[in-house]
Amino acid sequence: MLVAEVALRPVEDSDLDALFEQMRDPESVRMAAFTAQDPDDRAAFDAHMARVRTSPGATNRAITVDGRLVGSIASFVIEDDTEVTYWIDRSCWGRGIASRALALLLELVPVRPVFARAASDNVGSLKVLQKAGFAITGTEISFANGRNSEIEETILRLDEPAGRASNRR
Repeated sequence: MLVAEVALRPVEDSDLDALFEQMRDPESVRMAAFTAQDPDDRAAFDAHMARVRTSPGATNRAITVDGRLVGSIASFVIEDDTEVTYWIDRSCWGRGIASRALALLLELVPVRPVFARAASDNVGSLKVLQKAGFAITGTEISFANGRNSEIEETILRLDEPAGRASNRR
């Protein structure tokens, strides 16, 4: 049960060391599956972060709990579709942080539909997305760097957040 204050703020240069460490945790990499080719390559991480932090149409935020950095969340455009992605420090899994952070991001990003993807066996992430109103639209087999193999990926779509009327103009 969540009792702490979850907030989003812009990613700062001072966040990059902690985010790099979070995104190279072996268990987290395995669970996320669709990760950087080499999670230990700091130069590639820095180049990627520089790109995404300045990408037009992207919204990148640090996730904090009671002011402490615990992850990141973003929306980005790929092939004319807006997608969301997030990463929560493994020590914070199961506390409702991803659900709250996603709700906050969806308030910032008015574009609909929004898409998401998750490894089909990543039950926690699929629950977070479905709680926010995302519906499963299909699956595909994709190569997952975090597992060095092809795995099933679930594709989800959100037309309106959970609890919101669908009469948006």
